[in-house]
Amino acid sequence: MYLIVGLGNPGREYAGNRHNIGFMCLNHFARKHGVKFDEKRNKARVGTGTVAGRDVVLARPQTFMNSSGDSVSLLVKRYNVNLADLLIIHDDLDLPPGKIRIRQGSSDGGHKGAQSIIAALGSQDFVRLRIGIGRPVKIPLTEQDVFDYVLSDFTPEEKQIVSQTIPLVSEAILCFITEGIKAAMNKFN
Repeated sequence: MYLIVGLGNPGREYAGNRHNIGFMCLNHFARKHGVKFDEKRNKARVGTGTVAGRDVVLARPQTFMNSSGDSVSLLVKRYNVNLADLLIIHDDLDLPPGKIRIRQGSSDGGHKGAQSIIAALGSQDFVRLRIGIGRPVKIPLTEQDVFDYVLSDFTPEEKQIVSQTIPLVSEAILCFITEGIKAAMNKFN
């Protein structure tokens, strides 16, 4: 069983935000593979199904980004998921827009959602698929600037990049499920 979690913030007001790229990518993957988010459980919108012959649980935590671990830890326990089969999809300020990186066992890199998950699981041995959103260009950069940036919508130019990145992320998820972490890293990093 694979647990694939897209991170973001619930609610229409956040739907187009940079911080919600995890939700956007998981929604695309779910549509492509006929999985519907038809359940509310463990503080998440959840869809279950079979993708390429593998059982999957897709989840969008409804706890808000900084408390994602509350939901993820409940889902891991409920579905008895091995951490090597847990994939977390989220935004990354340190990657240029459209770049993706897949790693297992990496630190939180300052991402509050990843921090919450690591704290709740007591481990960082899960797989992360990070999607670049770039950084604001303001100097000096304050914490409030970063907060405002991740909670703002993509620019029209960024939307073009994102429209090409989202299907690529779906391919990376499928590769992870069918061929494993090493193949996914080799193909998509």
